[in-house]
Amino acid sequence: MDIVGFLKSQFICHLLICYIFIVSGLIINFIQLFTLILWPINKQLFRRINCRLAYCISSQMVMLLEWWSGTDCTLYTDPESYHKYGKENAIVILNHNFEIDFLCGWNFCERFGVLGSSKVLAKKELSYMPIIGWMWYFLEIVFCKRKWEEDRKTVVQKLLNLRDYPENFWFLIHCEGTRFTEQKHQISMQVAEAKGLPKLKYHLLPRTKGFAVTVQCLRNVVSAVYDSTLNFRNNENPTLLGVLNGKKYHADLYVRRIPLEDVPEDEQECSTWLHKLYQEKDAFQEEYYRTGTYPAVPTVPPRRPWTLLNWLFWALLLLYPLFKLLINMINSGSSLTLASFAFVIIIASVGVRWMIGVTEINKGSTYGNNDNKQKQK
Repeated sequence: MDIVGFLKSQFICHLLICYIFIVSGLIINFIQLFTLILWPINKQLFRRINCRLAYCISSQMVMLLEWWSGTDCTLYTDPESYHKYGKENAIVILNHNFEIDFLCGWNFCERFGVLGSSKVLAKKELSYMPIIGWMWYFLEIVFCKRKWEEDRKTVVQKLLNLRDYPENFWFLIHCEGTRFTEQKHQISMQVAEAKGLPKLKYHLLPRTKGFAVTVQCLRNVVSAVYDSTLNFRNNENPTLLGVLNGKKYHADLYVRRIPLEDVPEDEQECSTWLHKLYQEKDAFQEEYYRTGTYPAVPTVPPRRPWTLLNWLFWALLLLYPLFKLLINMINSGSSLTLASFAFVIIIASVGVRWMIGVTEINKGSTYGNNDNKQKQK
């Protein structure tokens, strides 16, 4: 196939993938809206239904990683902990170095059956974003404005609401607050020096208040903290565009299960504990770059078929009217039909750029920069 033909085929694949994701996501959001009538009648039923509806959206992203690109995700952990994954509530601490680290976190959740009920600490602006943001709203995701004085009361209330959640859930949290860049790392280490904290080589200084409050609010509900450190082999720099293009990556995820009773209750002691944890994460990263492996038993959790089956269901449901529109356009040749189809293409193209743009490192949050500069003043 010539280059032009190849590019055209990739573009068509992007359009179809985004068309299915956007249209199915909006349909699911619409269904979620109607589930609100269940909240005052049966809150737990509302939650269980929305876990399944949310899975229909998030699993499409995981399908791209698992089935479309065929990315390998090797889990390094001890065998005793492995058998507990998916059978308990947990706080998952993730490093934030790659454009698709959130996708690998979802993949970890999917392999152990908690993708639909997984929780995150997300910025408030995302709650207004169609599809994923609205999905998170119905999942009772904890949103914050990243101004702790304003956020604390809201975050505490949202976390306390999760104490009677009917499904096993993992609470995913990026304690660094923003994705790693060299500029942010330089500023972060200046703050570490000013505060007399040990410097980190591969991570930003963790933000301890959100983590400490999460531990306090979910104690006796959550069984453990999963300290998770992600890396990619052969210095791969994965992107969502690469995943959309079907490029295969090789991810290594090191997970340590730490019983929650080992995490101090006092906020200051918890802060010290988290800083020590990130020093250990830095050492693990150092070892990985030196040896290409983590100090645990490697295993590949079995890939479940549900992400693919869910995507195939939506593809069969939604591609028929799209192809029917295309056939009508060819048969009629009317300007109105041509304009309608062009509109669909434009919307799908915007969807492609949106999906890629929200994950690009160079378009990431400036929160880490601004906030750290303020701390230095």
